[in-house]
Amino acid sequence: MTEPVDRLPQTRKTYDSAVFEHPDAAPLDLLRQWYDEAADHVREPNAMTVSTLDEWGPSSRIVLLKGLDERGLLFFTDYDSAKGRQLQADPRIAVNFPWQDMERQVRIRGLAEVAAPEDSDAYFAVRPRGSQIGATVSKQSQPVTSREQMQTEYDAAAAELEGRDVPRPDHWGGFRVRVFEIEFWQGQQNRFHDRWVFRRADGGHDVADLDDASAWEVVRLYP
Repeated sequence: MTEPVDRLPQTRKTYDSAVFEHPDAAPLDLLRQWYDEAADHVREPNAMTVSTLDEWGPSSRIVLLKGLDERGLLFFTDYDSAKGRQLQADPRIAVNFPWQDMERQVRIRGLAEVAAPEDSDAYFAVRPRGSQIGATVSKQSQPVTSREQMQTEYDAAAAELEGRDVPRPDHWGGFRVRVFEIEFWQGQQNRFHDRWVFRRADGGHDVADLDDASAWEVVRLYP
């Protein structure tokens, strides 16, 4: 009996979604609509792959979307982590929402900027207390000797902060992804997928507000 990994050439899913016709909404409205629909079918609809760059090339990981408006997408992390350092050195960023259960994905390219401190403060304040303490203690992306060492540091911080609000550490906060390209992908039969990409109407790569329909042109792409 073969293992699943040995059957990769034969592993495929047949898509049978309705045809995705020309979108007539601004990209923000369409992204909100698709997100709301994904929320009914996908376990973590706000899970998104974020790709950054360093001197060796791209690096990807999954983070959680925590805000969406006309300015772009908001997520939070440790500024001293690998992705935090990479984005502060090179703000180019790519994002992907892999909504497989919807036979959809959304691909985004843009530039990341450090979020305003008040945005980071507001989100940190509503995080579970355990997550607040974890963010205070963790030296994200740095080597650690053992799980026991992490737990010891966490327990010490929890004891020190008992009975007090946990302040947001300076090394933790948000990034906002300002968008210059966003593609909506819908799976179709025979791998003849529907792809519609919003690009800057002037042909450039300057970021633009997602609710400004005049800033974007919509182009269908071959699959």
